[in-house]
Amino acid sequence: MILNIIFRGLILIFGAFLFQVALSGFSRKVVARIQKRYGPVFWQNFRDIFKFLFKETSISHGFIFDFGVLMAFGGTMATLIFLPYGSFEVIPGQTNFIVVIYLLAIGLLGMAMSAVGSANPNASIGISRALTQMLGYELPFLIVVLVMMYINKTSSIGGLVQSQIQNGWNLWSMPIGAGVSFVSVMGMLGKKPFDSPIAPAEIASGPLVEYSGKYLGILMLQHDFATVIEVGLFVNLFLGGGSNILIFAIKYIVVYILMVIISSFLPRFKVEESVKFFWKWGLSLAFLQAVISLGIYLI
Repeated sequence: MILNIIFRGLILIFGAFLFQVALSGFSRKVVARIQKRYGPVFWQNFRDIFKFLFKETSISHGFIFDFGVLMAFGGTMATLIFLPYGSFEVIPGQTNFIVVIYLLAIGLLGMAMSAVGSANPNASIGISRALTQMLGYELPFLIVVLVMMYINKTSSIGGLVQSQIQNGWNLWSMPIGAGVSFVSVMGMLGKKPFDSPIAPAEIASGPLVEYSGKYLGILMLQHDFATVIEVGLFVNLFLGGGSNILIFAIKYIVVYILMVIISSFLPRFKVEESVKFFWKWGLSLAFLQAVISLGIYLI
């Protein structure tokens, strides 16, 4: 049993790596064409990751800096195994939403700890912006999902998927909440207009400013795995997951590319503008969806 779980986990990690890195490369081509450029080849991201991973040295700023990188990467990989991907589950039945949110926070805190440990002011500014922005996008998203869990009497992501198979996608029954969650996931991914924590022209990529070599390669992988988790959550919660992994992957690609296209047209918000946006419009619409959904459910 344990060996089977380990084997399935390794398959998932390898598959997620190939799938998301290739998709990220393709998305760069999409953005380039929108901007009337040719863009890099879609396998450029593979080149970049392996180039960094096989560099001989990485700059270190001490134990906290080094450990934070491993904590971010390990926490994100651990989160991967608690999501269903169509009919594929690493640990069948263990897909609790609360567990996923807690484990995902480990990766984010590891990144924050490491970046601050570098003592670079740009990294500290970037982390400060990222944590501030989290206060904005997480509240509306959690309100929508908590209402969903209350109505369906389960916090299992797999259970929520099964409920949609029987009753239809939550995209149709909770359209306002789906829109709020879609924008919140864009905030989680740092897509424009919510990319102020990175802002290369302002703070030299913020949290990533001090990373090079193997550490930068690891964090590029960590970001791709986090993308799989966050977009995968939206697909499972609002699009009914998938009857098999192929259907899940098609839905995932549509959602991700749509986010990339929208992001390519938008300017950057200041961090305070992002928080105001989520608290004004995100929270208002999330509460509206809660009132509508709970009203229908109680009636």
